[in-house]
Amino acid sequence: MRVLTDHAMVVMSGTKLADEMGTSRSEVWRLVQQLRQSGVKIAGHPATGYQLENVPDLLLPEVLRPLLKGTIFARHIHHYFRIGSTNVETMSAAGGGAPEGTLYLAEEQTAGRGRGGHGWHSARSCGIYCSVVLRPQLPPADVLALSLAVGLAARAAVTEVTGLSPDLRWPNDLLLGAKKFCGILIEMNAEATRVRHIVAGIGMNVNQEKFPADLQDVATSLRMASGRCWSRVELAAALLKSLDREYRALATGEIKGRESLLRRFEAASSYARGMRVSVEENGRYEGVTAGLDGRGFLRVETESGMRTVLSGGIRKIDEFSK
Repeated sequence: MRVLTDHAMVVMSGTKLADEMGTSRSEVWRLVQQLRQSGVKIAGHPATGYQLENVPDLLLPEVLRPLLKGTIFARHIHHYFRIGSTNVETMSAAGGGAPEGTLYLAEEQTAGRGRGGHGWHSARSCGIYCSVVLRPQLPPADVLALSLAVGLAARAAVTEVTGLSPDLRWPNDLLLGAKKFCGILIEMNAEATRVRHIVAGIGMNVNQEKFPADLQDVATSLRMASGRCWSRVELAAALLKSLDREYRALATGEIKGRESLLRRFEAASSYARGMRVSVEENGRYEGVTAGLDGRGFLRVETESGMRTVLSGGIRKIDEFSK
């Protein structure tokens, strides 16, 4: 990709490509086929040479790094065309000492993961599938606030780039038209009193035009909601810059910053107050949401009194009954 991009205006023979890469023509042919399968439009064949038909919308380190200058994510960027799960890879790297801000991105996940043990459908080069290493000076009990902050960061990035105003479903699902297009998975390694490291994984449906039958009623994409295609590079850069801002503000540990975070989440979420919901946690119960407590947990007023949702999934009653 680097060689083709550097010579974007000319047709490069297979021999010249092989020479510049220090490999064989047969390996060049194999890599060209791999790129084409990943959605990169490359004209030509071994006899005539190869040329990029347009600049691909790939989340390559060389493309993202200058856009992320000044953030904690600019230095250690890893890109895969295909991977099982960015969160699994990033958790392994974090456990091995990867520095804060290390970023893993994939064009496609074969075993993408969501909250509650659910999978995440990761169509090739259609969405943003990324995970980052964070090492906040927080006790484990305060990690929920970080989860809310990631949701707010994703929402701000989508609004900035597309003009859309997603809804937030506690703790951090992003919805458009009551359908989910972005999910966030927070995993951590911690001791009783301190967090060793956190991995924040973000899956965002950007340019998907359809979903498998079992997801059609619950999933959407920015393209399906807006009727147009969006630059994944622009969205990824906006997402990571927004996350950098939210993370720095939260990492200061100031009470005002935490209170501001909770207020902004409530303002952005129709689920936070006054919505009748079903909660799946230690069984199932129903009630009306009553805002967040001081730690960021969702409160629900039930017939038997106020309950606090610690980790359960919530659904609007009309969604649950469908």
